[in-house]
Amino acid sequence: MGKLTVLALRAVLVALLAGSVFVQVVMVPLLAVDLEELGAEFAYLRTPFLVITVLGVVAVQVVLVCVWRLVTMVRRGTVFSHAAFRYVHIVIGAIVAAAVLVFALGFILAPGDPVPPGVVLLIGGGGLAILGVALVVLVLRMLLAQAVARDVEAARMRAELEEVI
Repeated sequence: MGKLTVLALRAVLVALLAGSVFVQVVMVPLLAVDLEELGAEFAYLRTPFLVITVLGVVAVQVVLVCVWRLVTMVRRGTVFSHAAFRYVHIVIGAIVAAAVLVFALGFILAPGDPVPPGVVLLIGGGGLAILGVALVVLVLRMLLAQAVARDVEAARMRAELEEVI
């Protein structure tokens, strides 16, 4: 990966992380105030909605930090090692947690009249799409595992060849 690519990716990661902190610090309290104005009829939705929002932002932040660490490993040429699996596993877990949060949002919005049933269905589809992203990352993890295994095998064969020579 070239220096310009790494720099551009890191700039995007910093912007996304700053935006997520802004959402946590500014937007969530404003959302809490707006939800108070809904009235007593939908007051039961306020706390779960805010908790799901904050935890969703935390899941995104975890993914961003892990991607930063993986980009650092790519830049150093150490991404094809067992240490990379820790970050990939955390990314998969955070994405699955985000999907569970989306499903939980659909679950709390489903009963009653807060949103139409079509919106709940769209939320469920969004959760399913997020699970699809987790599966794509899982496939990429398998590719990383194959690359690490090949790298270890190549190192072993080089060592055997050096002994022969």
